[in-house]
Amino acid sequence: MNEQASLSGLQILVVEDAFLVALDLSDMLTESGCRVIGPAASVKEALEQIDGIALDGAVLDVNLAGERSFPLAELLASQDVPFLFVSGYDSPTIFPDEFQQAPRLSKPVDPKELTEAVARFRRL
Repeated sequence: MNEQASLSGLQILVVEDAFLVALDLSDMLTESGCRVIGPAASVKEALEQIDGIALDGAVLDVNLAGERSFPLAELLASQDVPFLFVSGYDSPTIFPDEFQQAPRLSKPVDPKELTEAVARFRRL
């Protein structure tokens, strides 16, 4: 299946505090047919941006200027919204137990890996 066709129309939240990385992730997703919500640079900003929006998934940076995105991940999980983490950290020890098995991509994010991971959101 064509990855772009599988991503067409998906509403994906992007939460990333590094401006250029946020633009890069947003561009990759937009070019793959997604409608990007955000990017948001903090949990608070993300919550404001998704109010009243039906998300198909989210891409969450783990560290948002010292704030962790785990509370947002907990909210998304409670609403059955799939998500993945992006991180520059190699160690899985930064992840709470409930997110040890959550999908994650390492920075810098490979466009093909991102589109493949987001395509799985539709299948969940």
